[in-house]
Amino acid sequence: MLSVSSLVAVGRVGDRPRSLGGPFLSRAMASQWQPYSDTAPILTQADDTEEEKKDGLQSGHKEEEEVQTLTGISSTHAGFIVGVLCFVNLLNYMDRFTVAGVLPDIEDFFKIDDSKSGLLQTVFISSYMVLAPIFGYLGDRYNRKYLMCIGITFWSIVTLGSSYIPQELFWLLLVTRGLVGVGEASYSTIAPTIIADLFVGDRRSRMLSIFYFAIPVGSGLGYIAGSKVKDVAGDWHWALRVTPVLGALAVILLITVVREPPRGTVETHSDVPLQYTSWATDLGALSRNRSFILSSLGFTAVAFVTGSLALWTPTFLHRSRLASGSLQPAPTGKASNSDSLIFGVITCVTGVLGVSAGVEISRRWRRTNPRADPLVCATGLLGSVPFLFLAVVSAQQSIVATYVFIFIGETLLSLNWAIVADMLLYVVIPTRRSTAEAFQILLSHLLGDAGSPYLIGLISDQIQRDRPISYLSEFRSLEYALMVCAFVGVIGGGFFLATACFIQADRKRTELYVQGQFHEPSEREDRIVVPQHGRSTKVPVSSVLI
Repeated sequence: MLSVSSLVAVGRVGDRPRSLGGPFLSRAMASQWQPYSDTAPILTQADDTEEEKKDGLQSGHKEEEEVQTLTGISSTHAGFIVGVLCFVNLLNYMDRFTVAGVLPDIEDFFKIDDSKSGLLQTVFISSYMVLAPIFGYLGDRYNRKYLMCIGITFWSIVTLGSSYIPQELFWLLLVTRGLVGVGEASYSTIAPTIIADLFVGDRRSRMLSIFYFAIPVGSGLGYIAGSKVKDVAGDWHWALRVTPVLGALAVILLITVVREPPRGTVETHSDVPLQYTSWATDLGALSRNRSFILSSLGFTAVAFVTGSLALWTPTFLHRSRLASGSLQPAPTGKASNSDSLIFGVITCVTGVLGVSAGVEISRRWRRTNPRADPLVCATGLLGSVPFLFLAVVSAQQSIVATYVFIFIGETLLSLNWAIVADMLLYVVIPTRRSTAEAFQILLSHLLGDAGSPYLIGLISDQIQRDRPISYLSEFRSLEYALMVCAFVGVIGGGFFLATACFIQADRKRTELYVQGQFHEPSEREDRIVVPQHGRSTKVPVSSVLI
């Protein structure tokens, strides 16, 4: 136990502690006395940015060797691990959007309206986001490789089973789409943290960009696979049987190639494991992390917009052709999938361009502005809004112009993917990253793409209800519903701008904590009594020098 007599040189509460231990000890005390404060202007260069750049250039090779020593995994093997994780991520998104690629055929087969079609994506995302925190908790504490293997095996079996559901059991298709969320939750919350434990600095950013290429590319391949497999086989059910076969290959690669790296070792520069805290403590710390909360809200807007466009754009373009007379109605079950194919190609190309451009712009801008990451995200999201709006309003007049606007809008929207993930990894300590990934998924899907496809479909049905049934009314109702995305995009851009106000301080605080130079206050910490103006006042033990 500490006593008041063991204290030396303690002033009034609120003063910095005075010490006989010299300036070094005083600086160490200062790191625990108060949190790191961020005073650099948002759009100007921080004093230490150039210095960090020079240090990084000089120590890059040495840092790579140190990482290899600490993890026991060579840089070549680490690259293969990222390749396998990227392949599985591509399959996840490919499976997710194969349904969107054949949605008109599904509507005809099950005889359902727009709101029920939107439920297919909503049920899946709802299951995914509810299960994500569970796998986040497990991913921070147990072997991540085996968790992913179990989840992907389950996902492949359920997806294959969903392709055999009879026409009168649409509810069973909804159930299976919900169960698919188990596999994706087991993977999406865990895979980025493995990459974070294999690389640091710019190499981590580049590897994350490769990993997140799989989102737009996999989404585009989902549309392409859905439309082309259906055309070749003559039955949309076969489109749902492609990814389960590839899923079996993914499990084999995970078992044979992927190794579990030690958590946080590359950042602590030590093989001594970081201390774990309770799940409640983790959640409390994340809720106080301003950069994490604000960037997650910004990403929620991105998820809302992309979720709506991903499901409804092929159907919207198909209806615009019918309304303008450029496409004649097809017999039931023979809907044209040309728009799904074209939109899939655009999604692939814009994803590669957007993700790579976002990482490179951020990397270069970061040399003169440490807040570059959230500013690039804000610029991309706000810049995409007018182009996506123009794509919606010009669809009936010119389908070519619509595709051009979609191309530009999706490229700008894709700037965010890898950067948001990188921000999470450097503002959250290693032992909480899977939990942080899980709750970012929960938040972004709960308020984002879990409800947006259903909401767009519901708005479309409500608008169409008061109009006579025609191809034009079906097109107009969906057109007006999709305009909601533009307003959500503006709100999301504001959240990313707010993130820029706090990102530097939160990143520095995380670095100091991992290095053992910053003390995270605890509500259960022992306290002692120190007089203040004749009254007893409680202060933390760590804030006084003994």
